[in-house]
Amino acid sequence: MQPFEENDVAVLDEVIETDVYNLVVFNDDINTFDHVIDTLIDVCGHTPEQAEQCTLIIHYKGKCTVKNGSWDELVPMRNEICRRGISAEVL
Repeated sequence: MQPFEENDVAVLDEVIETDVYNLVVFNDDINTFDHVIDTLIDVCGHTPEQAEQCTLIIHYKGKCTVKNGSWDELVPMRNEICRRGISAEVL
């Protein structure tokens, strides 16, 4: 096996296509900032800073994509967020 030279590029043998969906959380006048932040940390694995930024976007813009991933990954998260009284959809 020869070593790579400076201009050599590794090429993948196979391309796997996957559909990427968005988990979107919507604003409401019911839930507190702290509840939404805690939910994003617990359910989506956000850091406190990520959760706070998403919560501010939700508040000021009306919605925010809080996670990207496969349908099978996001639907259980969406269900748990909704179970906690927060409106969310996988789009």
